[in-house]
Amino acid sequence: MGPIVRVIIVNTDEEASADLRALLLSVPGVKIVAEVDEPALLAQALQQFPAEVLLVHLDPTPAAIMEVAAPLIAERKDSLVTIGMTEDRDAELVMQAMRAGMREFLWKPFPPERLTELLGKVGQEVPSGSRRVGRLIPVVGACGGVGATTIATNLAVELAQLPGPGAERARVAVVDLDFRFGQVAMFLDAQATYTIAELCDTPEHIEPQMIERVVVKHPTGVHVLAHPDDMEQAGRISAAHTAGVLAALLEHYDYVVVDGPVRFDGSARAVFDMADVYLVVLQLLVPAVRNADRLIHELGRNGYNLEQVRLVCNRFNRDSGFLEQADVEATLRRPLNWIVPEDWKTASSAVNVGAPLVTYAPKSKLRAALQQMAAALAAVAPPEEAGGPEKRNGDGRKSLLSSLFAARST
Repeated sequence: MGPIVRVIIVNTDEEASADLRALLLSVPGVKIVAEVDEPALLAQALQQFPAEVLLVHLDPTPAAIMEVAAPLIAERKDSLVTIGMTEDRDAELVMQAMRAGMREFLWKPFPPERLTELLGKVGQEVPSGSRRVGRLIPVVGACGGVGATTIATNLAVELAQLPGPGAERARVAVVDLDFRFGQVAMFLDAQATYTIAELCDTPEHIEPQMIERVVVKHPTGVHVLAHPDDMEQAGRISAAHTAGVLAALLEHYDYVVVDGPVRFDGSARAVFDMADVYLVVLQLLVPAVRNADRLIHELGRNGYNLEQVRLVCNRFNRDSGFLEQADVEATLRRPLNWIVPEDWKTASSAVNVGAPLVTYAPKSKLRAALQQMAAALAAVAPPEEAGGPEKRNGDGRKSLLSSLFAARST
């Protein structure tokens, strides 16, 4: 993986959101850490989210947006690369931007390669090894009961058994984003004194010491961030809170596995913005396949990179009268990347005692499938006892956009 470039977007034009998101997420190594749709919130976002690039979409009100953004850009011109884009050819606007410290100015329409080139240069300027930026892996159930929490918790545990960037094992956190009915802590018998709510109480950047105090350190090495204790706390957690917590965790861990999101809302968009791969868990049943198709469609419609989607078929049993694998793959227009075998007795027993498969059933085929998944996601050689090779996503799909706003007149 090349250098990671974290981007904050300022954009008040809702119609442009999907195009901007698609363009940025088509660039390898780019993570969108915040999307600001009200200029008044930019100062808080810059304080809360670590980033290398500020992308300011000035339309449809360039003067008004620049008035708010200019002093903030000037304050950070030595530490933050600012890129502006607009259809407005006003020379005074350009001069104001450059005086404030905006490094690049793009007039629409422009070829996407231009922005890719600029972001690539930013990545090259970041010193190697100067910071940790982990990988975010959301695990989304296509419908209730497909086993997404089992996959998320055990995948996190398996990743924590693998080597990290240094000599030690990978640092891994698992986060419960079902704020009302999540079960991640219960699946691992983790008794949480603090929850994600404590990390949402402050608008500024979350310090590593606070993260270490809030998470539950499981004996397997994985750190657990539990859902809020009560419904009232859950209702106060916003999309900005979720994004801030995830951004801080990605600076602290090599992998952050998320159980969820459970709804396609603002919090979900914050998760998908920063995600390196989206795991969609389904069974070979009509409701799950239908919902998976809807989710993939929504991801594409909102500008997310569909090449990052990976399908996990859970509870696979050839003798159970399920849909045919080939038919499901044809319907979803992509392969099932991992097949997790049916072993209800082992899985349910592990849940009931609050133990991950690595300790409850280390030699089971179910655990071997999750080892294989973790090894593939970490790009290391899988254990000998793991299942067959991962099925690659070979649909040859091109990036979502070939140009930005190319259809609009200049």
